Amino acid sequence: MTTLSVFDAHNPDAAPTVTDDSEEIGRLLQGKGIRFERWPTQDLPAEAAPEQILAAYSREIAKLKAESGFQTADVVTLNPDNPQKEAFRKKFLDEHTHSEDEVRFFVRGQGIFYLHLGDQVFAVLCQKNDLISVPEGTRHWFDMGPEPEFTCIRLFTNPEGWVADFTGEDIAGRLPRLEELEGAAL
Repeated sequence: MTTLSVFDAHNPDAAPTVTDDSEEIGRLLQGKGIRFERWPTQDLPAEAAPEQILAAYSREIAKLKAESGFQTADVVTLNPDNPQKEAFRKKFLDEHTHSEDEVRFFVRGQGIFYLHLGDQVFAVLCQKNDLISVPEGTRHWFDMGPEPEFTCIRLFTNPEGWVADFTGEDIAGRLPRLEELEGAAL
């Protein structure tokens, strides 16, 4: 279930405010300049090829490209049997920013986007059918968990794809990881 947990950035051990109401999640994130949507489910086989996935969501992708100037869209998949899963997880776990919006649509699986917004950290557990757009310059990080299993459509304005500017802050290490939040039954 899609969940939003809001932590105090200065006291991350304090109990977060939590909601699983997708309309409330959308309102709260929109109030912070974050785009969050739930797209309709497309009937795709579990092993759908990237081309099939992009074709199934072509209307939604075209709309985003027209609205926001995205040049490319691709599909990324990560499964628990990937021998580099620990390295991939570590790569995204440090707080960073981008010079373009980071857009992800979850075709399957899940992951948490942590958004460091002033004195709060918004932890958005995104799941199948969730779209999140993190505006350029927003301090954030992503946790796919120790056993990652997801497929996402990514959109870019920069043809180089994912390019991060790491902040050097340690806040990501002070907040609970995906497996801890799942264990807390949020």
